[in-house]
Amino acid sequence: MKTVSSLLDDYWHERYKRISHLNIRSSIYDVTNRCNLRCKGCFFFSSDEHLVKEENDINKWKEFVDREVERGVNLAILIGGEPTLCLDRVEAFYKRVPTYCATNGLLKVPRDRFPGMMVGISLWGNSEDEKVLRGRDTFTVSLKNYEGDPYTYYLYTITPNQIGRIDPIVKRIHDAGLKVHLQLLSNDEGADGFYWNHEKLVEVRAEMDGVLDRYPDAVISSKYYHKVLTTGKMLGRKWGWMECPSVTELRDTRNPRPKHLIRFTRWGADLKTMHRCCTSATRDCTTCKDGAAHMSWIMVNKRAHIRTAEDLQNWIEVYEMFAKLYRYIPW
Repeated sequence: MKTVSSLLDDYWHERYKRISHLNIRSSIYDVTNRCNLRCKGCFFFSSDEHLVKEENDINKWKEFVDREVERGVNLAILIGGEPTLCLDRVEAFYKRVPTYCATNGLLKVPRDRFPGMMVGISLWGNSEDEKVLRGRDTFTVSLKNYEGDPYTYYLYTITPNQIGRIDPIVKRIHDAGLKVHLQLLSNDEGADGFYWNHEKLVEVRAEMDGVLDRYPDAVISSKYYHKVLTTGKMLGRKWGWMECPSVTELRDTRNPRPKHLIRFTRWGADLKTMHRCCTSATRDCTTCKDGAAHMSWIMVNKRAHIRTAEDLQNWIEVYEMFAKLYRYIPW
């Protein structure tokens, strides 16, 4: 029988032990329905998830977070809308549970108020790409706001138009003393010229591998993750609705139910609505390129990776990547 111990040498076994004790129970929260941008391809607005009635009573937010902690959540992932527009709600989470805040970076999280909170800045390309997809160059603003911040990284959503132009963006992030994680645009709103095909996915995978090799101290990623994300395949299995682990537990009617994130829920800003999954109920799962969902797909399937040393090492690298992004282990 193949076991972790039988497949790993001492070096890899030490790496495994560093993450094996982690018991991460995350959920995702829409902090607000408002945003100071309107990006093409944003799943939040394209799926009308912003139409729920937003809860404005801060005491109800505090009570809600307390209930979530009692439910077993030990990682709150805050999205929106734009969370920095409602810092009192962000603080309701931050004071009660380990918290990660996703932001477009236009407003700086005050570090005197949130000194250790992990911040992930959305990035959709270089200045011209961002003007097309987001209406303005947010990259320049966010770099100025967060340069050198040890608790911040960029969540770089790569589009097909950026093939051949990824390295300069990563270099700017590296030179600013920040980290970067890579994922791909799912193009929920069908922006013209931003569709993936097989050839472009092959090319972008090579570029993602290349920047990981050239900037290993800045790029928080793994080549196995790149492979799964760009091919939509893992250990001979094909990505899709019947494989996704990031489905709200109480809305998961799949039979048989696949491996999934325990107690995971994606909450609306009314503190009542439970959205289908970590992205959008209107998205076709076969076209989903969400990085977190594919990362979780790998992570929940540890047992399936206990077949060769290489497979298990790939799994360890992806779990380490997740743990670094949420600062469970150092960069």
